[in-house]
Formats: sequence, structure tokens, C-alpha cells
Amino acid sequence: MAKFELKLPKMGESVAEATVTNWLKKVGDKIEMDEAVLEIATDKVDSEVPSEVAGTLVEILFNTDDVVQVGQTIAIIETEGGAVASTPEVKAEAPVAVAEVAKAVEVAKETVAPADFSASDKFFSPLVKNIAKEEGISLAELESIAGSGKDGRVNKEDLLNYIKNRGSQVGVQSTVTSVQPALETKTTSNVKPQASTVPVSLNGGDEIVEMDRMRKLISGYMVASVQTSAHVQSFIEVDVTNIVKWRDKVKNAFEKREGEKLTFTPIFMEAVAKALKDFPGMNISVDGDFIIKRKNINLGMAAALPNGNLIVPVIKNADQLNLVGMAKAVNDLGNRAKAGKLKPDDTQGGTYTVTNVGTFGSVFGTPIINQPQVGILALGAIRKVPAVIETPEGDFIGIRQKMFLSHSYDHRVVDGALGGSFVKRVAEYLEAFDVNRDF
Repeated sequence: MAKFELKLPKMGESVAEATVTNWLKKVGDKIEMDEAVLEIATDKVDSEVPSEVAGTLVEILFNTDDVVQVGQTIAIIETEGGAVASTPEVKAEAPVAVAEVAKAVEVAKETVAPADFSASDKFFSPLVKNIAKEEGISLAELESIAGSGKDGRVNKEDLLNYIKNRGSQVGVQSTVTSVQPALETKTTSNVKPQASTVPVSLNGGDEIVEMDRMRKLISGYMVASVQTSAHVQSFIEVDVTNIVKWRDKVKNAFEKREGEKLTFTPIFMEAVAKALKDFPGMNISVDGDFIIKRKNINLGMAAALPNGNLIVPVIKNADQLNLVGMAKAVNDLGNRAKAGKLKPDDTQGGTYTVTNVGTFGSVFGTPIINQPQVGILALGAIRKVPAVIETPEGDFIGIRQKMFLSHSYDHRVVDGALGGSFVKRVAEYLEAFDVNRDF
């Protein structure tokens, strides 16, 4: 018999840890090669960890809800044969935040009972919860910190700044007063508002269903975004008749040659990527009082899942793709999103987001910004409408294919001139589409 160490695999450049959500096997169970052993979750994506060998599960090293670093051994599998089976050792780097905390805090730690952060309505990443537990920060104290990270969450820097200010105060009090972080996103009080205590009225036929994990995350992201950014919208109507005609003409040949369906989405994404190069002020992020100018144009593509939830996979370096490459990227991410096969890194690094509300028949919408980005574009349904057509011989009424673009942007850092000019440029690229182009 030999023992095989099942380790948490690398899930992408920006993913260093995951939370165990469910063990699919228990000690004593037989496991086939490539069979899923457990389910894990990052902030946005749920995944399965398969076994690289066949054998018997003899030891489970982490419980449900435990946080595991990439490269850590999570289970032991006993295999047949005399050779010792083991994966190459992946050295899990110690979280940088722990070392930084050790330097920042120079006072004695208080002895407190571990806080139950799962009782909070707010979302905290596993890293933030680990640091808070190590530093003896209570749940109420953590909730009082104003978050400047993605989707308004408390990130590592927020917590470290808080700990630094907290530790530098004269004397250590048993009741710690909240200190605003250096990079605070709001000027209003950071005290969490009390939830309404008015009971919900229920009738005999009503059913109570708890939100699933992803819906809870989405709920938190949406509320945090509205509380963080000053949302404002610009709308513009676009004539896409030439695009509709061109796609109808080439879609069969495109699918035959490339093995991919040609939808409208990659055509729109191509125009958005061009406009972002023209207006780099829209390709930025906000971190407290600082603006981060993003070098790469990474387009988030909001995708609806079969269960009704929403996920935003990211097309990396979208401005460097031709239409064929864009179509392949759109189809690949969309198909894997529906099948639940996205990798954690597929949803990381977005700099601007596009959502297609027209898929569900909506003419236009007012989408909520995907923090810490500063803009999101909603694509409305394409409709046949009567329109005034201007010609050298005069104006006349004709049937045209039109749609609305709805641009939501963060008025803290994007003024109406930039927000309006950007969506107008997208419209100009779409209306100037070359019907004679190749794909």
C-alpha cells in the first residue's frame, strides 16, 4: 500500500486559497481516478477537486468551511502497489498579510474568544477573516470598517490600516473604538445601519426558500456597489442595421470555417474594446482616494446561469483580439459558465463590464457597476423600428434595426462628458460597421 497526498491545486495566478464547502467522499470510501473528492469555493466560483489516483480515502485534513492555501495537503488516499504516490510538492507561500500585520501591530494582543464571522450579513474573504481572528478583532469591530476593495468589501489593506491605527493608540482598551482606514470610500458614518425589525407577513401558501451561496454573494455585491459609487446613466440609440445584415450574410460560413457560432456579442465587445482605447479614463479602478489606470483592457461579460444567478467571466486583453478570437472567447466563457466549469481565474481582473439585457427582451436598463470598476454597459434588444433616413435627395421613413446602449458610470471619478462621450464612441463604431469586411 502507498499513500497519496491530495493537494489543493493551483486555480489561477490571482487565486491563493479556497474554502472547503462540501466533502463528496468520506473516510473509507473508494475513489476512482479523476473522481471528484470535495467541493471548494473562491469568492465567485465553485469548483470540484478530483483525485489523481484510484484508491481509498483514509484521512481528511480539513473540515467544511476551513480555508486552504494552494499547495496544502487536504486529504490522504491509500493506493494499491508498493510505490509511494505523491504529487510534486507545491510550496504554499505564507500570506503576505500575516507578515505585514506582525510588523504593523506592536502592542500586546487581547485574549478574546474567536468571532463567528459567518453570522454577519456582510461578505468577508477568507484571508480577511483569518487576519481578523489572529488579531482578536470582533465581528462588530470588523463590520464597522469601511471597505474600499472590490464590491465595497473590506480588503487586506483596509484591515491592515485599521489594525495599524488601532495598535498605535495610547493604551490598549478592552473595548476598541473603530478607526477609519486611510483609504476610506465614504465620508458618511461607517457604522452599520440596523436592519428593520418589522416582521415579514406570510400567508398560508407562501414558501420560504433560503438564498444559495452565490445569490447571497451577488446580493452583497450589488448593495455594496450602490452604497460605494454615485451611479449615473447615459443612454444612446444605435442603428445596427448594417451589422444585422452582415451577420445574416456570413454566420453560416463563419460557423463552417471556424466551428463557432457568430452572435452579436463579440461584435459589440469589439466596439467596446476600441472605445476603451480611445477613452482610457473609463478603463480605471477606484481604491479609496486613489485612481488606478489599468494598462490591460479586460472585458467582463455578464452571463446568466441556468439557476437564475449571474456570473461575470473576463475576456483578457480584449483589445488584442480580432473578431474570430473574440467570438471564440465569448463562446468558450459563456458555455463553461452555463456548465459550471469556469475556473476561479476566469472571473478575475476585469477592468470594464458589458451585460446584454436584450437577451431577455429588455429595451434598455440601468446596470449596477461591478466594483472597483467605474463603468458598465448594458446592451438592449435589437428591434425593427420606423426611422427617418437622411439622403442627399431628402429624408424619408424606412424600417431600421435599432437598439439602446445604457451606460452606468461612477460619478465620483467619471463626469458626464467622459461617460457620454464613451458610449457615443461605441455607437459610432457600431454604426460605421463595414458590411464588406471579412471575418
